[in-house]
Amino acid sequence: MHNSTLSDLNLQKTLKKDKEFLEKTQLPIITVSSTYIEDLKGFHNLPEEDKSKDVVFSRAHYSMALAIAVQAWKDQIDPQKAWVVDPTNYVQAQEWSKIIFTETIGKTLARAPILKKLKDLADRFARNKLPILASITPPLLYLTENIDKPILSLHIASGNIMATQGKQVVQMVTDPHVREDYLNEAERKNMTFLVFDEKTKTDFIEKSVNLNKKVDQDRVIVTGPPVDPRIVQFSQNKQIWQKGPVKLCITTGGLGTNKNEIKTILEQLLPELRKKPSPYQVLVYAGTHLDIYNMVKQLAAAHKVAINEIKSLDPANFKPGGKLSKLNNNQQNSSIAIQDNRLSLIYHPQIVDANELLTHLAFPWADGFISKPSGDMAYDAIASGSFLLTLQEWGEWEHNIRQIFTQVGAARQANTKDIVAQLELLQKSTNNSPSWIEQAMSSAKKIDPLFVRGAKNIVKAYESVKKQQA
Repeated sequence: MHNSTLSDLNLQKTLKKDKEFLEKTQLPIITVSSTYIEDLKGFHNLPEEDKSKDVVFSRAHYSMALAIAVQAWKDQIDPQKAWVVDPTNYVQAQEWSKIIFTETIGKTLARAPILKKLKDLADRFARNKLPILASITPPLLYLTENIDKPILSLHIASGNIMATQGKQVVQMVTDPHVREDYLNEAERKNMTFLVFDEKTKTDFIEKSVNLNKKVDQDRVIVTGPPVDPRIVQFSQNKQIWQKGPVKLCITTGGLGTNKNEIKTILEQLLPELRKKPSPYQVLVYAGTHLDIYNMVKQLAAAHKVAINEIKSLDPANFKPGGKLSKLNNNQQNSSIAIQDNRLSLIYHPQIVDANELLTHLAFPWADGFISKPSGDMAYDAIASGSFLLTLQEWGEWEHNIRQIFTQVGAARQANTKDIVAQLELLQKSTNNSPSWIEQAMSSAKKIDPLFVRGAKNIVKAYESVKKQQA
């Protein structure tokens, strides 16, 4: 893998800089989530195009990697403390069709509920069985060839590839669910695993025994999930809803999941927004998905509801020394606009910018989220002090996530076919006891610290592994 395999001359420059940053940083982080080529160029002070479309497989694997970097950086981006690279950005030109093909498969599955019943197909798309596995291997090996310290991996595909090359790998198991992929190279002494909770650790050890794998239990460390510490801070100042409009954030995922459910919910909520006073304020996170953005606009027009569109130009303040506590442009104006409008919509064609808008505008504002119980949105929503109404799960791991947060009283399944009646019921207090919304938000704010301090625990665990292997 050499720079010459990339057709974009500016990408050749960012590849060189990313390789250098990974080799020199205290905490090298690798993930497989998306292509954010233009934001890479901008970070390295090269010309960037803010309107071009990123290819996105997973917001989770991007946002979780970023969460750990933010924990190491604190409030200012410092490549010497931590650096994140996704080798998908550097797939060779002749392999690019596989990137597009992978995204197309994922979006098709996400938008066709009948295909979700084909579990083997969904599983084939996920994690270590990505069609692009061979494509990301050359840039991954090139980026990491000179790194001697442990490398933190947020995707099992990258972790297994590096482990077979003899690299010291600290692999994050991002969900309360252990795929067999995680055990492919688990016997290797150069692999350490960080897991969601004690039950996940037990499951990990049991599955390794069932597969006749000898895994050292000391190399399986409980840390909790990686949640951006900026989101955790919002919980401290968030007021528990008691009366007035309920502030709802409805979200899709990295592949545009739950589009039909989101449409069904909006068709019921939009007439409510025309009432005076309106019982709800709604913010829709369309992510990087133009079709969902257009759907929301069309529904709003059909129901004659004014819409506040949030499409800031290059909002991510991602520069060396950039402050992570603020957006690059119009953060205050955007926040005020959400507060003053009944319906708002976040969309950006690039994942870095879409994620920053979500982080800075949705999490501090929302009383509750309506979202699938994914390993990013569910963690983040609860950590921000919000309640969660869950949409259809994408896989077994999301069933587990929903059960965990339901058991602690912060989540329940959304009744998508009668969402207004459900929300009205959840706002009611009986016999002088708090409403479910009040109780759920209170439970979220009091949740076990393991679920909100994962990023801190992960950095600590990584440092421990690095010391042992020095």
